[in-house]
Amino acid sequence: MGPLLTRLARGGQKLRQADRARPWVLDTAVVVLVFLMFCLPDLLHGGDGDGPRRFLLAVTRLPLAAMLLVQAGLVLPLLWRRRRPMAAFGVIAAVFVVQWSLGAALRADVALFISLYSLALHGRLRQLPWACGVMATGMVLVALRVSSAVSVGDALFFLFSTAIAALALGLVVRTRRAQLAGLRERAARLETERDQRIRLAAATERARVAREMHDIVGHNLSVIITLADAGAYATDTAPERGKEALQLIGDTGRTALGELRRVLGVLREASDAPTSAPELSPQPGVADIQALCDGVRAAGLEVVYRTVGDVDTLDRGMQLTVYRIVQEALTNTLKHAGAGTWVKLSVVLQDDRLVVRVRDNGSVERSAPWNEEGHGLVGMRERAALYGGDVSAGPEAGSGWLVEATLDLTPEAGTR
Repeated sequence: MGPLLTRLARGGQKLRQADRARPWVLDTAVVVLVFLMFCLPDLLHGGDGDGPRRFLLAVTRLPLAAMLLVQAGLVLPLLWRRRRPMAAFGVIAAVFVVQWSLGAALRADVALFISLYSLALHGRLRQLPWACGVMATGMVLVALRVSSAVSVGDALFFLFSTAIAALALGLVVRTRRAQLAGLRERAARLETERDQRIRLAAATERARVAREMHDIVGHNLSVIITLADAGAYATDTAPERGKEALQLIGDTGRTALGELRRVLGVLREASDAPTSAPELSPQPGVADIQALCDGVRAAGLEVVYRTVGDVDTLDRGMQLTVYRIVQEALTNTLKHAGAGTWVKLSVVLQDDRLVVRVRDNGSVERSAPWNEEGHGLVGMRERAALYGGDVSAGPEAGSGWLVEATLDLTPEAGTR
């Protein structure tokens, strides 16, 4: 049964595709089939059927030309039963009423029930009450015409049962098609939403990796450039200081290379196992800020670092955010502040919030005006926004520059 049902389903799908490509073929086939099954017998027998004699005596025999004309009026409108179902039903019903007004009975009257089925399937639902009223009128007319051969009650029961069956079948098929169309639309919508989620996840991952790369490369290159300049200056006056600068450059380069390998390694893991959720582990945290300050001190800045509260208990995500904000702020100070600049760095845990302040006494004249924000400040604000916080940066009153970040420690913010 399985292969047979599969072949039938494929055959039905091919027929539906062919019908969508050439709908006139099916409409013509229906007309031809109705003609062969219901019109041709009346033409061959001249209207003399094999029914009960009382019924044959109750109806009128039409001439051949009149019969052909009535059959054409009943059958030909079926050609547009799907495109204009109400018009097809109206024409067939009018011919049907005229025919039975003359007292003639034809097998082609089945076209009226086919048109009612098509109206229920393809037409507007608000047209059905009018069609049912016309149908009921025609059925009553037929029952009265054959009342001498069949009781009116039996005739109405048979006729109304047939009409209701055609109407119910059309509505059932219409409902089924609507359900299938709804399922197909829902499947297409879910597929579109899935693709959108994938693209958003990819964009989010790219933005996260871009921030990581910016923080790693920007900070370490700034330190390396500063150390290289200092080493070149000290080569002639203090060769030992130049050697020390070269050693620090090597250490900083190795640190940057290790962090880049870690980030790129995570990207390879994500491409090899897309269903997993790899973490940037081990990622720097608050405990690594001291080493960060040591590297900046080696580059020529004086850094005073202090913490207030048990900052080591913060979750790993927030610790990484604090580290990257401090790293970006120190990098900007290293790039823009002059020689002999001191930096005061504090990480303060206050009840339900964490405040990070990085203040220096360097020149407030940065390479870009305050209102032209660079990628570093945007990245810091994006990181802080993950924890319901914000970052402000600008010149201090008098001299210097202040970067202040406030992070929300409430559980709702921490789980965003």
